[in-house]
Formats: sequence, structure tokens, C-alpha cells
Amino acid sequence: MSTTGEALIAAAVIGVGATALMDLWAFARQRLSGVPPLDFALVGRWLGWMPRGRFRHAPIAASPAVRGEKAIGWTAHYLIGIAFAGVLLAIAGPGWACAPTLVPALAVGVGTVAAPFLLMQPGMGAGLAARRTPDPATARRRSLTAHAVFGLCLYLAAWMAKLAGLLPPGLCG
Repeated sequence: MSTTGEALIAAAVIGVGATALMDLWAFARQRLSGVPPLDFALVGRWLGWMPRGRFRHAPIAASPAVRGEKAIGWTAHYLIGIAFAGVLLAIAGPGWACAPTLVPALAVGVGTVAAPFLLMQPGMGAGLAARRTPDPATARRRSLTAHAVFGLCLYLAAWMAKLAGLLPPGLCG
């Protein structure tokens, strides 16, 4: 298998693992502090309207539901996690998966906060970097924290994948 193919497999394994770990963190945070996780049905609604030519909503919760929006949202959530793991491997090199280090994973995790600040929040009616929410500072802090946690989860998922033997054999030599 080519290095590109092996890197894609590693991105899928690490991305799914990191996203699942982040979801566990969000569940624990909700149980311990009452902070609700992101409603992925609303993400699915936002994405579901795009093929119909609607890219902005004010707010997304007021837009009509889209058939299968919850499944669309959750699928997108995991595919985005895989894509961000791919970005990490593209920046740090595929060999990073064989000897993961924290700094590149955290840097990519924190960097991914640009996606909700610049794309998702404006598109869903919350404005650039959540400026139209009732408490923009709290919304921004939660987004930044979630993406930093995702960076930590990328690191942990890579180690778990390596230790469990889930990475392609040719990737780590």
C-alpha cells in the first residue's frame, strides 16, 4: 500500500478515535456541569439546506427541519474529525502517528476552532465567532476549549491506535 493510502487509513483511525474521545468528554462535561453538547441535528439541518441553495440561517433552530438531519450532523461530525486528523498528518508527517507528540496535535486542535468561528457559527445565524449569541465570550471559550480538547484527543487516539495495532503496518516501518 502507498504511503498516501496508509496515511489516509491512519487519519481515519485517529480521526474517529479522537472524535469519539471528544464526544465522551462532552458527555462527561454535560453530566458534571450541565453544559449541553452541540446539537448535531442542527449541524445536519445547516448542511442539509446547502444542496437547496441556503447557506445562512438566522437562527438555524428557526429553519424547517431536514429529513435525516441528526444522521447528517453526526456523520459530518465524524468525517470532519477524520479530515482534521488528515490535516495533522499532512502537517506533522504520516510518521507522527507512529510516535505521537502533544504539541502538533494541540496546535491543530486549537487551529480547527477557525471552522466554527468563520464558517459554522455565521452560517447557523450566530455570527462571526458567535458575536450574535447571548454571551459571545462564553460561546467562544467553549468552542476554544472543545477544540483544544479535540487536539488532546488526537494525541491520545494516535497513541491508542499505535498501542492497539490499528495503524497500517507499513506506516511505522
